[in-house]
Amino acid sequence: MATTTLAGAGPRLWAPARHRPFQLLWLGQSLSLLGDGFSVVAFSWITLGLTGSTLTLGYVLAFQAVPRALLTLVGGTLSDSWSTRTLMVASSWTRAGLMAGVGLAGLTGHLTVWMLCAAAAAFGAVDAFFQPARVSILPSVVDEQLLTPANALLGAGSRTAAVVGPAVGGVVIALTRAPVAFLVDAVCFALCGWCVASIRTRPRAAKSAAPAAEGAPKSLGARIREGVTYTWRDPRLRTVVVLDTAVNFCYAGPFTVGFATLADQVLRGGSATLGVLNGSLAGGAMLGTLAGGALGGRPRVGLLVAGLAGWLGAGMAVLGLVHSTPAVVATVLAMGFAIGFQGVFGLSWIQRNIPQNVLSRVVSVDMVLGYAAAPLSLIVCGALARVDTLALFGMVACVLAATAVAVLGSRAVREMR
Repeated sequence: MATTTLAGAGPRLWAPARHRPFQLLWLGQSLSLLGDGFSVVAFSWITLGLTGSTLTLGYVLAFQAVPRALLTLVGGTLSDSWSTRTLMVASSWTRAGLMAGVGLAGLTGHLTVWMLCAAAAAFGAVDAFFQPARVSILPSVVDEQLLTPANALLGAGSRTAAVVGPAVGGVVIALTRAPVAFLVDAVCFALCGWCVASIRTRPRAAKSAAPAAEGAPKSLGARIREGVTYTWRDPRLRTVVVLDTAVNFCYAGPFTVGFATLADQVLRGGSATLGVLNGSLAGGAMLGTLAGGALGGRPRVGLLVAGLAGWLGAGMAVLGLVHSTPAVVATVLAMGFAIGFQGVFGLSWIQRNIPQNVLSRVVSVDMVLGYAAAPLSLIVCGALARVDTLALFGMVACVLAATAVAVLGSRAVREMR
């Protein structure tokens, strides 16, 4: 049986790639995330070029992040009643227009800081409609049995784009001018919109246990509350969302502030060591994502959730105690692998088990809590890093250990498949 499973791993992983709608979705999503990476570098570099102020840069990036966080629940709610494909296309082409406008204004010398702030805010607001839709569209693109490998391939593409986007954006700026990066960014989003518009989606069967959809149309606020309530009342969903929030909290601070402090003050390797740590995390996550897609099947997701929390907690403890660069790199690689592996099955479980008319709202609740956890994590870890790395990573290890114990305490969660 094991031999058969291993022999079919490769074909199973690549099975979704044989379908043109999935090919278009993969390419479109990768282009969008590539554009996101471009935009971060482009906004940062052009702001510093205009003002030379890191404080102003913080304002510009905040103008982009805050509307995205505030409007994600709205985007998820609309995705459950409107066409996810239409929302993705509209968001992509709007972002293309915004980036082209900023690029042209920069090339002609008419760009101001306030124009940058307005463009960043508009970009973040429009992006909030794309993110939940890109997750909830998948069940209408591939069959249910292909969800796990499809999520693996999409995850691999998104992780690659997240690394390549900023790097290529930096090269474009170095070889040309910062406004040119915005024009390249616009092309990425325009092509993403074209790819998604070309997808022919499948009709999806409705699932039971969804919130009632009959009667008079509900207000946007009522539908948002309905999605939040639905997420919180299901103990399995509540656990998955709480774990995702805990992982986001334990990801943002430790893997940014923590890595930087570790590389500089403990391992004494400087920026080169920091690059190796980030590369190990990304590489491990990529390998874990592909391994999960190749394995397939329906393992007990609840046990995977608890296992991930415990594994990451142990890894954080090692990072706080061990001062050997090879050991730290190996630990980070293993942590990344676990994040990628569990993420494939957790996302596939949500897409299989959540009714279509509430799926995007559940996804958006998860995203918003992640957005809220990240800045809090950065602040807490920044304060703890002033004490020492053991305090920083030890605190995070305790949070993850408590999460693992809580997950194992619920029978409904343990039996999730």
